[in-house]
Amino acid sequence: MAIAGFLTILVFLAAIISKRMSVMTALVLIPIVAALVVGIPLKELGPMMLDGIKQVAPTGIMLVFAVLYFAIMLDVGLFDPVIHRLLKLVGGDPLKVLIGTAILTMLVHLDGDGTATFMIVISAFLPLYERLKIKKVYLAGIVALSVGPIHLVPWSGTSARAISTLQTDATHIFNPNLIPILAGIIWVLFVAYYWGKKEQNRLGIQQVHVDEVIDTNEAAALKRPKLLLFNAILTIGLIVVLIKGFWPTPVLFLVGAMFALFINYPNLSDQSRVLKSHGGNIFSVSSMIFAAGIFSGILTGSKMIEAMAEAMVSAVPSGQANWIPTLTAITSVPASLLFTPDAYYFGVVPVLAKTMISFGMDPIQIGRAALMGQMTVGFPLSPLTASTFLLISLTKVERSE
Repeated sequence: MAIAGFLTILVFLAAIISKRMSVMTALVLIPIVAALVVGIPLKELGPMMLDGIKQVAPTGIMLVFAVLYFAIMLDVGLFDPVIHRLLKLVGGDPLKVLIGTAILTMLVHLDGDGTATFMIVISAFLPLYERLKIKKVYLAGIVALSVGPIHLVPWSGTSARAISTLQTDATHIFNPNLIPILAGIIWVLFVAYYWGKKEQNRLGIQQVHVDEVIDTNEAAALKRPKLLLFNAILTIGLIVVLIKGFWPTPVLFLVGAMFALFINYPNLSDQSRVLKSHGGNIFSVSSMIFAAGIFSGILTGSKMIEAMAEAMVSAVPSGQANWIPTLTAITSVPASLLFTPDAYYFGVVPVLAKTMISFGMDPIQIGRAALMGQMTVGFPLSPLTASTFLLISLTKVERSE
């Protein structure tokens, strides 16, 4: 089963990298074929897939309405004052634009929500990249890199899974990772400087006016400047309720999105216009989530994931057990391509932690090592993460770029 699991993942990666299959069809069809090949009855596949879909359903629902909510806030102009100020600071200098992109991404991502970060940052900078003719792949690359080190904050979903699995607290997991976080921030700024310098040499420094970058007749028709205070209070309130955990996140964003839509656009035709304009992004992102649910449901239900984890542990000689945390850290980024965060932190990490205990070592080291890359640095690269598809969709670049 371990061999079957690894082969399934390799075939999946080969299919999408070679562009022989779309990510969605590969997520669904390849694990089905693999399961049938190893002898799992067709009758048992249905419940496995449904279990996977049920597992990701809250995330899918949350994403649909989170994307809609922030899209509405962008349409009404909630972030315009910040965007205008930022664009005035960076002007027409590609170097400043890329460094500004990195800094804004890291600041916005302090809330630990990749979806919101991508929506806000890309909406702020994409018009400027297009106006200055800066390669949009640099926008996607810098944003993807920037969320990595900041995603190690203890309130992110990834850290929460590690803390829960190892039954520890944020202090023991987070504090030793402060130096890697700072190193990651420095690396991101270096890459932004390097790419920015390349684009500055290629394009030069141009004169650009903020209004010609941001404002169009179509966009102006959707602005609601008189409701700026209301929308700001609503968004702040939404974030407070989200952090406090008063409501489940999917319910919170669903209600928030409907409330924002109705108050800002009481006219039915305006509501339809807004929903239609963002329908493509919402579908492309949410549909991937449910396809990924089938992928993880089959690999989990067939015990392939469990077998792969045990195979990786058994490959380490008993005399080299002290290398397990190091190997975990090294493999954590590519592991984002293979496992969903739930499958990794609730399936793989416990196996590795038990192995550490059996050798008389601290299992928390596994949690820290796993966080070095799995769904932190690696999550914007993973085909199993919804926000990855949002990033690609918003920046209009190909994954292979």
